[in-house]
Amino acid sequence: MKFIDRKNEMARLDALVARHATGLVVLWGRRRVGKTRLLTEWCHHNGGVYTVADQSAESVQRRYFAEAIAARLPNFNETEYPDWRTLLRRLAQDARAANWKGPLILDEFPYLVAASPTLPSIIQNWIDHEVSAGGLLVAIAGSSQRMMQGMILDANAPLYGRALEAMELRPLPAGWIGPALGLADPVEMVRAYAVWGGIPRYWELAEPFHGDIDRSVDELVLNPLGPLHREPDRLLLEEMPPAAGLRPLLDVIGSGAHRLSEMAGRLNQPATSLTRPVGRLVDLGLVRREIPFGESEKTSRRALYRINDPFFRLWFQVVAPHRAVFAGSADVTRQAIWDRLKAGLIAEVWEVLCRAAVPRLQTLSNSDVSSPWLPAGRWWRGSDPEWDVVTCTADRRMALVGEVKWSAKPMEETELEKIARIMLGRPLPAHLPRQTQYAVFVPKSALGKPVTHSGVRIVEADAILRDPSTSLGMTY
Repeated sequence: MKFIDRKNEMARLDALVARHATGLVVLWGRRRVGKTRLLTEWCHHNGGVYTVADQSAESVQRRYFAEAIAARLPNFNETEYPDWRTLLRRLAQDARAANWKGPLILDEFPYLVAASPTLPSIIQNWIDHEVSAGGLLVAIAGSSQRMMQGMILDANAPLYGRALEAMELRPLPAGWIGPALGLADPVEMVRAYAVWGGIPRYWELAEPFHGDIDRSVDELVLNPLGPLHREPDRLLLEEMPPAAGLRPLLDVIGSGAHRLSEMAGRLNQPATSLTRPVGRLVDLGLVRREIPFGESEKTSRRALYRINDPFFRLWFQVVAPHRAVFAGSADVTRQAIWDRLKAGLIAEVWEVLCRAAVPRLQTLSNSDVSSPWLPAGRWWRGSDPEWDVVTCTADRRMALVGEVKWSAKPMEETELEKIARIMLGRPLPAHLPRQTQYAVFVPKSALGKPVTHSGVRIVEADAILRDPSTSLGMTY
């Protein structure tokens, strides 16, 4: 698959090379998100050296590292280095003699640290002295988000405050899945994103199926021989430290337990014991914490936890409960289970995409809205009516409330009118501004391209995926 997007990240990395920056760059993100592809593209365009660590003995890791460096600095691999300090000192000397400024990339850095726990301190001293003196640009990267963030964001860590750039690589925006999989219809893009999320590796595996979502899901995920059939288990095991112990939490959240008390009840554990493991899942980007719009993150007692990653959500709702069935069934049985569950999965992702798009939607701006919309959330309280989308302008003068509906077919005028009547007759959250704009989010309406209907703004999938800041005009 062609290298797509990452323009902002690449621009920041290229800017360091352009200004002959000296020092450390740190990049992290979950596995499969495209860190290696970004770094190898950057390395290739700027005459750098890319090295990647693996889980091996410290001496073996140094030998492999020296072999990679020898491609740029001849004869570097002809010495057996007794420790990292000696190797790095020689590297800085040879780079200075060759007038080579990098970038030097150390990918999967946590594997090196696992074998040599003192390495961050050694790297710190090296960056502060030899690297700064020689004008070398060094980048370290890793998929163990907890370890990478700890080495950079923890005030007690050796590398704290040393990074010229500390960058978390996030999943690709939803709109890019269209060109990646050859999809032109925004509705089909939403369907595909509901399965694969923004993970380029999954897009790469799905690309040969030419947009056939049902067949790609069956072949890659549902089939026990598929390469993604055990994907979440592998990803949790590859974390450092391994996160396999978090699997039961994902199981119960995926099966509908969204409150800490519900999770605790199903796992037969006290709710207080789940705070830290659930927090780690949030840090990993696999789970999101939701509170009603307008409530405090710190004091709200109505938090809900939902699986955040679309692929993980699919896996824990479709594969995890049915693995025994899938192991001995024909593809028609697998497909029947998928057909029964997929609409709900797509609808949930569609709702998340709609909320995320609100702050930049031009279709929700008019002469009455002079201040930008804040990030949107949901609203719920006891038996009060629930709202799918709630926000207000930054100046707190106008509120936006909306309903999100998923339909495989274009929404007819009669359906839109019914939704509008219900919305306009519903009580609003008391803390919102009195001036209110209503919106209904549908994949596609049968009305063409309306701006408003029955006093309600209509927002379709093409607007949700569109963003003029990208060359393709699409994001989430």
